[in-house]
Amino acid sequence: MLKEVRQAAVTVVAVALFGALLGVLWWKLAPSVPLVGDVVGDSWVVYLKDSEGEQAIGVDGTFTLLALAFGALSAVVVFLLKRRGGVPLVVALGVGGLLGSLLAWRLGVWLGPAQDVIAHAKEAGKGVTFSAPLKLGAKGVLLAWSFAALVVHLGLTGLFGPRDPEPDPWPGAGRYAAGPYGDGGK
Repeated sequence: MLKEVRQAAVTVVAVALFGALLGVLWWKLAPSVPLVGDVVGDSWVVYLKDSEGEQAIGVDGTFTLLALAFGALSAVVVFLLKRRGGVPLVVALGVGGLLGSLLAWRLGVWLGPAQDVIAHAKEAGKGVTFSAPLKLGAKGVLLAWSFAALVVHLGLTGLFGPRDPEPDPWPGAGRYAAGPYGDGGK
């Protein structure tokens, strides 16, 4: 059991570290949400350049698709390396996927455009288009990596994992001390 827990801890760390790659890919591949700054009275106001644009949803969708791919890939790699399931390993995939998603989200936000939208609008100038900061509108997508990893690992284990030995439906003679019906074979 101690060996399985050690393997699970290594799996959590390894899977979570790939969250940095997911964060960089999300930052590079997510569509930018165009904003425009304007001065109203004495204060700055920021508007979406295209109020019917779908870029904000595309940011969440990009993260979700990348996380699903990372989950499937991590499940395949873990299955190929271990060739079996086990509770610690499956929990490690789930926890590692969640930690990797959290790391990816925070890294993508950090790498993306500035978080202070008003300061960014002032810097860009009145009426000039600039990119909104990366953000996840649907926080549930942080579970996509774990969900994909668990489903794919379960499928691989079910299809290609080691099988439990089948019980013999017809035990051989002499297996029962008193016969199969407890009457000593009479």
